[in-house]
Amino acid sequence: MAWLTRFLTAVAFLAVGVIFSPETFGSKSDGSISPILSTSIKLAHLLCFATAWGTALWVTFIGGILMFKYLPRHQFGNLQSKMFPAYFSMVGVCCAVSAAAFGYMHPWKSATTTEKYQLGFLVSAFAFNLINLFVFTPMTIEMMKHRHKVEREENIGNEIGGSKNQEVAKKNPKLAAMNKKFGMIHGLSSLINLMSFGVLAMHTWYLAGKLSL
Repeated sequence: MAWLTRFLTAVAFLAVGVIFSPETFGSKSDGSISPILSTSIKLAHLLCFATAWGTALWVTFIGGILMFKYLPRHQFGNLQSKMFPAYFSMVGVCCAVSAAAFGYMHPWKSATTTEKYQLGFLVSAFAFNLINLFVFTPMTIEMMKHRHKVEREENIGNEIGGSKNQEVAKKNPKLAAMNKKFGMIHGLSSLINLMSFGVLAMHTWYLAGKLSL
C-alpha cells in the first residue's frame, strides 16, 4: 500500500494545484485555452467521472448485493477485503482527475457559484474515498479477520445468504462484542460510500443540464 499512498498523495496535490492555480498549468483566468486542449480535458473529466459513477453504482447496489446473496459468507468477506481497497483507490483517482479537469476548465476566480458547488462535490467524493481507503477499510478488514477466526471455532461462516452468527453470538460474548464493533465500523464505511455516491449523483444532474439533444 506504500506505493499507492504516494501515488494518491501526488494526485491529490496535483489536483489541488490545478483547481486553485490553473494559470500555472497554462489556463488563463478568463478560461481561454486552445480547442484541442479543451476537448482533451473535457474528455478526461467525462471518462474519469463516468468510471467513478459507474463503478460506485455497480459495487454499491448490484455487485456487492449479489455476491453476499450467492457466496459463502467468509468467502464473500475475503473477496471484499481484496476488492474494496482497489475500488476506493480507483474511484478516488478518477474523482481527483475529474476535479482537476473541472477546475482547469473553470478557474476558481472566474467560476460561477454553481461551478464552485460542482467542484466542491467532486473534491468531496475524492475525500470520502480517501477516508474509506485509509481509515475505515483497514479497520473493517482487521476486525473481519478476527471475527472469522472466532466463527471458525464455532463452525459457522460457510453458510450462503442467511447468517448463523447472531444465533451463536447470544451464547458467545466475545463474538457479540466483535459483531457490535464490526457493525459500527462497517456502517460508517457504508455511510461514507453512500455520501460519495450522492455527491457524484449531484454532478450527473449538472452534466445532464449541459446536454443539448
